[in-house]
Amino acid sequence: MLKLENFIERAIFAGRWLLAPLYVGLLLALIPVIYRFFHAFWHMVTHMTESTTSEVTLQVLELLDTVLLGNLIIIVLFAGYENFVSKIAVAEDAKDRPHWMGFVDYSGLKIKLIGSLVAISVIELLKDFMKEGTFDANREGWRIGIHMTFVVSGVLFALMDMMADKHKSQR
Repeated sequence: MLKLENFIERAIFAGRWLLAPLYVGLLLALIPVIYRFFHAFWHMVTHMTESTTSEVTLQVLELLDTVLLGNLIIIVLFAGYENFVSKIAVAEDAKDRPHWMGFVDYSGLKIKLIGSLVAISVIELLKDFMKEGTFDANREGWRIGIHMTFVVSGVLFALMDMMADKHKSQR
């Protein structure tokens, strides 16, 4: 029975490596994000003389939105891989290693994710409100509702983490 238990536990432990291709896929997902960034940047630069201030602002917001999406991918990639698959040993002594790398646990990852989603959501809302002549109250109502759901979820995640930390410290 002990041999069977050891086999099952080894298989489950090794199973975490099934996630590795998903993280490689996330890394590759940065390619279209980078393409979209430079495509939008090039459009902004080549049309800057004929663009209004509002249009430039919208274009910069689109760039920010794309950067935040890239940041979100990197956060999930690093923290998820280190939390669920393996430590990234090659980054252990790297001088430019992000300070949070290796310290973001699952709880911290949730907070960073929801924070990124809120930031992306608010930029999308701002872009919608700045576009002239395209305001649709029903659509914007739904988007604000979704945004507020992200905000409330973030607050609830933070409160749950605070309560869990407080409970741990009382033990």
